[in-house]
This record gives sequence, structure tokens and C-alpha cells, in this order.
Amino acid sequence: QVQLQESGPGLVKTSQTLSLTCTVSGGSITTNSYYWSWIRQPPGKGLEWIGYVTYRGSTDYSPSLKSRTSIAMDTSKKEFTLQLTSVIPQDTAVYYCATVHPASYGLAYRRSGDYWGRGTQVTVSS
Repeated sequence: QVQLQESGPGLVKTSQTLSLTCTVSGGSITTNSYYWSWIRQPPGKGLEWIGYVTYRGSTDYSPSLKSRTSIAMDTSKKEFTLQLTSVIPQDTAVYYCATVHPASYGLAYRRSGDYWGRGTQVTVSS
């Protein structure tokens, strides 16, 4: 069974770059049918899909975050990363990494059969 674990700083200052890593274990990262995704959930709000990368390196990002977002994959390390530049306090959220079927991408809920990390709290201080 695929397991994912997010890692990175829990506190970032305004205008800095947030960098998170998702480490994958228990399965293959070179599965073409999956979107290796980053999602966040601000306090009191629903899921917000940030973007995804495929094992071939194709990416897609949320239009509202595209100018500040970069997602990359390192298949040799079995990990993928998120960089979010010029962070603001509104970027405070629990950040999740997940591997999802394309049909799951963008849904407001977690779909059975996808795999999610436990999430990591990121707070942006002003």
C-alpha cells in the first residue's frame, strides 16, 4: 500500500518561500495513471487543490496560485516537492500530499482508492 509523508517547516514568514517534500513508500511512483498532488485546507475552509505532477514531469496548477507555485518530482528519491513563493498569511493551512486518480482531482472530498498523507500544518507569520 502506498504511503505518503509530508515534511517541511511549520512556520514561514511573509514574503518567503514555502518548501514542502512528500516522500513516497510502499509503492511505485512511476504510475502513469496517478496525479501526485498537493492540496491544502485553510482553517475553517474546504479543500483547495494546489496542483499536481505526473511521473513524466507534466504539471498543472490552480489558476489562483499558478504564478507562485512549482511542483516537481524526483523519481530516484521517490519524492515530490512543492514550492510556494511570496507567501502571505492567507496561505496558512494544513498542507497534504496525495496520489489520486485523475477523476479525483479537484473534488471537494477524498475519494476511496486514493492515498493521502497525514498533512502538515504550515503557518505564515506576518
